[in-house]
Amino acid sequence: MQLYKFVLDGFLTSGSWVMWMITFLLFAGFGLVGEKIYYLFIKCGGGSGTFMAGISKYIKAGEYEKAIKYSSSMNTPLAKSVTAILQNRGRSSKQVQKAVDEVFLTEAPRVSRNIYLIPIMANLATLVGLMGTIYGLMLCFDAVANVPAAQRAQALASGISMAMSSTLWGLLTAIPLLLLHGVLDGKSQGVLQELDEKSSKLINMIEA
Repeated sequence: MQLYKFVLDGFLTSGSWVMWMITFLLFAGFGLVGEKIYYLFIKCGGGSGTFMAGISKYIKAGEYEKAIKYSSSMNTPLAKSVTAILQNRGRSSKQVQKAVDEVFLTEAPRVSRNIYLIPIMANLATLVGLMGTIYGLMLCFDAVANVPAAQRAQALASGISMAMSSTLWGLLTAIPLLLLHGVLDGKSQGVLQELDEKSSKLINMIEA
């Protein structure tokens, strides 16, 4: 709790604008994180095994229309790729692959969209915190040079508080954002690899 007290003290100094800038970056960064967690882990990451098992069951039974209807009801990159493969069955391998590539070119940017912004928010939070540190040190130097002796201790304490709190708040914002960026980037690569792998397996299954 002492950690958060130091952060809150920064909002009570004359440099509170720095703290609010970092807070804005915090909410913006975690807003992006929340959106990508929903898309990658809930929408794209859940139930792909069950989905492909259902598709395989329909294909083995020769019920391709049911398989197409089932895959069309799902709004995920994998389901769209499966739909494209099934709708182009009976055509040449080149045409089927072209249909899959079109889905990949459409869906791949959606999978990785805005992930690159998360480390930018983290780096900006660190830099704004550093700016607050410099501003706080400038307040300290100004206090030594211009503030009356009776008020100097308070002015120095305020400047030091600003310098330390802004750096702390910037790091507390940046560190979890960078960690989450690594997780989300890895997950997005996994979704794309799964899309490519399962699409290829389905093509082989149909052409066998």
